[in-house]
Amino acid sequence: MLNSILDLAKSNPFLNPFQTARCAEGEQLSLGRSSLLVPTRNIALPAIVEGDSCEYGSAKFYALCGFGGIVSCGITHTAVVPLDLVKCRLQVNPDKYKNIFNGFKVTLAEDGARGLAKGWAPTFIGYSMQGLCKFGFYEAFKILYSDLLGEENAYLYRTGLYLAASASAEFFADIALSPMEAVKVRIQTMPGFASTLREGAPIIYRQEGLNGFYKSLVPLWMRQIPYTMMKFACFERTVELLYKHVVPKPRSECSKSEQLVVTFAAGYIAGVFCAIVSHPADTVVSKLNQDKGSSAGEIVKKLGFGGLWKGLTARIIMIGTLTALQWFIYDGVKVACRIPRPPPPEMPESLKNKLGVN
Repeated sequence: MLNSILDLAKSNPFLNPFQTARCAEGEQLSLGRSSLLVPTRNIALPAIVEGDSCEYGSAKFYALCGFGGIVSCGITHTAVVPLDLVKCRLQVNPDKYKNIFNGFKVTLAEDGARGLAKGWAPTFIGYSMQGLCKFGFYEAFKILYSDLLGEENAYLYRTGLYLAASASAEFFADIALSPMEAVKVRIQTMPGFASTLREGAPIIYRQEGLNGFYKSLVPLWMRQIPYTMMKFACFERTVELLYKHVVPKPRSECSKSEQLVVTFAAGYIAGVFCAIVSHPADTVVSKLNQDKGSSAGEIVKKLGFGGLWKGLTARIIMIGTLTALQWFIYDGVKVACRIPRPPPPEMPESLKNKLGVN
């Protein structure tokens, strides 16, 4: 499958790092797994763009993108554990924790400052694994789907392409996240439960088996897939619009630091929409991991429409900042590791000719 993805990278509209090569007359060239090349036949060979550390769409490219995802998601989610803890407690016990400020006050009074860090270990491990899959698979699926659509359709329907690629990536990312998310939520919201990952994971396994780690996977998909679809599609299109209507010069003329500022701004805008779209499912996930015997449907009925939106302000602050920082760090890793960073897609020449666009 990996080889087919690498081959598909040749014809995507987001970057074309391939050049035409021709065999000299009478020569034959072998590519290892391919048959011998016929003299004078035009072929596409991958080329590393000057200044980049790898080919766009290569195995190294996906590995480095996955590493960027680990750094991006692992660090940012761990950094906001105190806010996440209060947000989860607002969702599962609104009678005790009235609002975000009261939540911090009560938590500090009961557990001290150290209590605000509860759940940091499963958060770091779980979201690092999620980031690996989220960003690595997104780049792979974006190339795969763009080739299936063809150059012109990939440009015309690029929003749908971003949505499909991000949803596919998040499907696998949540499978990696679910066990650690289950431990994290119970540490943060269940009084008397273990206070560390080392203690909490064996308790869940002993009482509920593997199902205890994946019982909230479906609600997790309900929360994370819409969130990630919005995160990537909104970000990609916002970047396009910022360079087109706000930034006073083309992206190619912007410095790396200026490009990272645009990345941060687009990430924050995307994060606000992400928080709103995914919040009801996030509330259900928190309650599911607190109430062992309840189903997602029962939780929704118990909470009602208003209850599903408890803690939204805290989540907007958290997710907006989180998403902006994630994109900033991810793009920063790309810059530091010299990973190919294609500009926003432009209309293919063939489509311009069909539409009569200059």
